[in-house]
Amino acid sequence: MSEPVDPPVLRIPCRGVLFDCDGVLVDSIASAERVWTRWAVEYGLEPADVLAVMHGRRSADTIASFIEDPRERAVSVEKIERYEIDDAAGVVAIPGAGALMRGLPADLWAVVTSASARLARARLGAAGLPEPPTLITADDITAGKPEPEGYLAAADALGLPPHETVVFEDSAAGVKAGHAAGAACVVGVGVRALDTEAAVVVPDLRDVRWEAGALHVPGARLLRS
Repeated sequence: MSEPVDPPVLRIPCRGVLFDCDGVLVDSIASAERVWTRWAVEYGLEPADVLAVMHGRRSADTIASFIEDPRERAVSVEKIERYEIDDAAGVVAIPGAGALMRGLPADLWAVVTSASARLARARLGAAGLPEPPTLITADDITAGKPEPEGYLAAADALGLPPHETVVFEDSAAGVKAGHAAGAACVVGVGVRALDTEAAVVVPDLRDVRWEAGALHVPGARLLRS
């Protein structure tokens, strides 16, 4: 019988790690889809049309795709945030997220999310995950994903050039934002990320570790590189 062979380890050198939140650190898909379906029905929209474009984008950007009246857009932004915060209790952590976050030096990682600060903190708290040392939210930027503004702001907050960071994303808009920011690598998380342009895709964060200035991905169950 042949000796077992250790699985290969993908090593990604970097000095900083930038995480998206929803779909990367927390599993909020069911919650978000409940909320956006409710909103779509209230406005006489087809829920499937709304769900097709809401992932990875700021609420204001999604709403603007369907509502023309600026005043009603503002009302909807507040309504969506209220609904999502009320529904946050059911959000859970992506497997491995807590261990990876706690294993990173505090000055080398950030969370970049299309959610508001209140919603991001509500979801991270509900999932039992640590408070990000640096948090860039929809409140901090003028152009949401796929624009790179959020990731550029996070890299700047860490005092790092973007090309020395690795971005973790799950949506097409987020992956595009990471690439546009000039990240050294964009790692896709989850099966949905297989439909993006992420260079590497992992099923979750259980196999990802931080070791001596690099991310190590040993024997991931689902890996594209």
